[in-house]
Amino acid sequence: MAEWKAKRFWKEAKAVRGPDGWDVQLDGRPVKTPAKAPLVLPSQALAEAIAAEWDALEEAVDPSIMPLTRSANAAIDKVATQFDEVAALIAAYGETDLLCYRAEGPEALCAQQAAAWDDLLDWAREDLGAPLEVCVGVVPHAQPEESVARLRHEVASLDAFALTALHDLVAMSGSLLIGLAALRGRLPEEDLWARSRVDENFQESQWGADEEASVTASFKRGEFLHAVRFYRLSQALPAN
Repeated sequence: MAEWKAKRFWKEAKAVRGPDGWDVQLDGRPVKTPAKAPLVLPSQALAEAIAAEWDALEEAVDPSIMPLTRSANAAIDKVATQFDEVAALIAAYGETDLLCYRAEGPEALCAQQAAAWDDLLDWAREDLGAPLEVCVGVVPHAQPEESVARLRHEVASLDAFALTALHDLVAMSGSLLIGLAALRGRLPEEDLWARSRVDENFQESQWGADEEASVTASFKRGEFLHAVRFYRLSQALPAN
């Protein structure tokens, strides 16, 4: 972890094309991850954005203001080294996806859930080939095995950088389908985030805002939006 405590010693950070991808170099010296692996990035866009994070540092290396660097480190040091386990963990959300569990009432909440979630379930059925069943309540409901297998395949087909982004999208939203929709650009990320918050927003409209819950929600929103940006940069995709 000494790298993370280092004072700034470089004059210029820049993205450089390497034999296996894109490197970030500090005065010609390639950056490495905390595990001392080469920080090799899949796109010029991501490498340039990470170089900008390093260039913006004034004194010490501070991971708290380097979100793209942190995500790239996670992709290389953690996700790539245990890809199958991470993919299985994320895919398991499809067996109990948030969008499938509906409230018994009140009627206004039921209507808001349907308006926010039904078209995403339609998309899963039509585009992903993974129809999921809706139930009322919170008791786990078994989903069709073919659909679960299709979602597993969808997750496993990603690269380590995309899987890193999906991990955060799913963890923040509670929904594999919302995470996959974000990667696919199905809807703008702010729209998808709002759809993940239907229950919480309804409760807030009824009982008022809770300061601690609001702080948590703001943090999760930031992480969700960052994950979309990290994914798009890693794939060299334009902003939605």
